[in-house]
Amino acid sequence: MTTVDMTTTIPVGANQTTKSTSKTAVDYQSFLKLLIAEMKNQDPTKPMDSTQYVAQLATFSQVEQSVQTNTKLDQIMQSSALSQADALIGRSITSADGNTTGTVASVRLASNGLIAVLQNGTEIAVGPGVSIKPAA
Repeated sequence: MTTVDMTTTIPVGANQTTKSTSKTAVDYQSFLKLLIAEMKNQDPTKPMDSTQYVAQLATFSQVEQSVQTNTKLDQIMQSSALSQADALIGRSITSADGNTTGTVASVRLASNGLIAVLQNGTEIAVGPGVSIKPAA
């Protein structure tokens, strides 16, 4: 079986989009191609059983809804991360290894999560083990 990556563009907000690779989108496209091929190649004298056809359409609808739900969840997670980012600005942050400390000047959202940019330009990935305190 061949695996194909499919990149989709997801609207994030006003004038912003993000690229997303979705295995579900590949399954959705594969299912659609399979359904169309099956309908094209069926014997006209023995059409597909209507029960099977309805079941396949229901499955198709479920796959489509799952893709849309995943897209919306991605958008909600990005929104949540951005709203949390505002609370970090002006606070003191220490990296997980304890080697880097400073005051957060700005925060940006990267594909792997929030990145805190310190006043001296150093960047710290916000994640497990990172310590955040009110500025001294």
